[in-house]
Amino acid sequence: MTSSSSPSQDTKRLAHAYPEGLRADALMEEDVAWSHEIDGERDGDQFDRSERAALRRVVGLSTELEDVTEVEYRQLRLERVVLVGVWTTGTAQDADNSLAELAALAETAGALVLDGVIQRRDKPDAATYIGSGKAAELRDIVIETGADTVICDGELSPGQLIQLEDVVKVKVIDRTALILDIFAQHAKSREGKAQVALAQMQYMLPRLRGWGQSLSRQMGGGRGGLATRGPGETKIETDRRRIREKMAKMRREIADMKTGREIKRQERRRNKVPSVAIAGYTNAGKSSLLNRLTGAGVLVENALFATLDPTVRRAETPSGRLYTLADTVGFVRHLPHHLVEAFRSTMEEVGDSDLILHVVDGSHPNPEEQLAAVREVIRDVGATGVPEIVVINKADAADPLTLQRLLRVEKRSIAVSARTGRGIAELLALIDDELPRPSVEVEALVPYTHGKLVARAHTEGEVISEEHTAEGTLLKARVHEELAADLAPYAPVSAA
Repeated sequence: MTSSSSPSQDTKRLAHAYPEGLRADALMEEDVAWSHEIDGERDGDQFDRSERAALRRVVGLSTELEDVTEVEYRQLRLERVVLVGVWTTGTAQDADNSLAELAALAETAGALVLDGVIQRRDKPDAATYIGSGKAAELRDIVIETGADTVICDGELSPGQLIQLEDVVKVKVIDRTALILDIFAQHAKSREGKAQVALAQMQYMLPRLRGWGQSLSRQMGGGRGGLATRGPGETKIETDRRRIREKMAKMRREIADMKTGREIKRQERRRNKVPSVAIAGYTNAGKSSLLNRLTGAGVLVENALFATLDPTVRRAETPSGRLYTLADTVGFVRHLPHHLVEAFRSTMEEVGDSDLILHVVDGSHPNPEEQLAAVREVIRDVGATGVPEIVVINKADAADPLTLQRLLRVEKRSIAVSARTGRGIAELLALIDDELPRPSVEVEALVPYTHGKLVARAHTEGEVISEEHTAEGTLLKARVHEELAADLAPYAPVSAA
């Protein structure tokens, strides 16, 4: 781990060697003389002035020189980043977990995480996010590690972004920009690329900056030449106008794509095919579960937001009922509002479904926080009325006590492992029970010349019994009202 020559004596450096690869899983260790037996009865966590104001180094997020050498051997051009977080609420463990997740996001985007620090504050500084003094300390850390980018664990205002860059003298980005960059790398479909582009332009618009001649004014007024009057608009104003025009065009294109997907949904509704949506935190195993249930062959990778474009596949319950299974984009805490708006049409798959499979990573240190973050986004897209099954994935790697706690708290839940297949049969049976059932029970003697009605009863309804007689197929089934009306003329005389 690199050594520090920070100018502030209250900056705390913890020098513990962690194995390579555990950078994103690093946790903070308190280096204070505190005894639970002696101090446990005090009123909550106590912080002295230096502890409250200090930048805390997050252990395991720094990189030894040999790690950099290995990167050079692989001939990769990675951005070298330092992470900065502001701890305002919750415990120190929560703050460390949040920064560890930011490290995983940075690595997914292709960056090399060199170091990470956390600032304890009541609220982020309005000017430089962490305060002018700590920004100067951050500048020393950037020089020491040789970083070329600082990533902040929060969304910075345009003013904070500019002023922090002026101090640290390297590029500064926030959590939102990082997630947008990951989405831009992983979007493959035309709609996914358009949604990412729209979100990026929404984020970029208030943060446009100009240097030197880019702030000069164009010719304005009159008909040109000597007749010009007024200074005209600046280059930055021209850029903003062009971005607004592009955003309007992009929204029209996304609306057209939404129409095509809505037509497909209407076709499924017309055929009375129930739909199930898989939602959950990023890297919880949604794509692995989709592959296990349907054999869809979707990309599976141990990375955040590995799959971005939604996938819809046809599936069948153990009793033979057909339904569609849709894999949606992964969620993350503090999901930028730009993404929620841009991906609203994609997330409507969740709102229009008959059942939500809410996948949570059972091996995560805090699965309850993942559940809360996903449910917040589900509320944003108006899908709170859809029935939900909590699928606790990665049960083979989870702590048994954590599994028991989740199964006890979440009444409609089941533990599975998409990797080993544990609990998949029970999940399929649970989906069969939870899917909406046809409301009308009918009995009909269908002539063999009208076999299509029998086939519709199998695909659109639920067949209770079926018997082949000399006159035709004696069918007893639960079906929807439309099919019940078509079967009514063939009701047996005894049942009429």
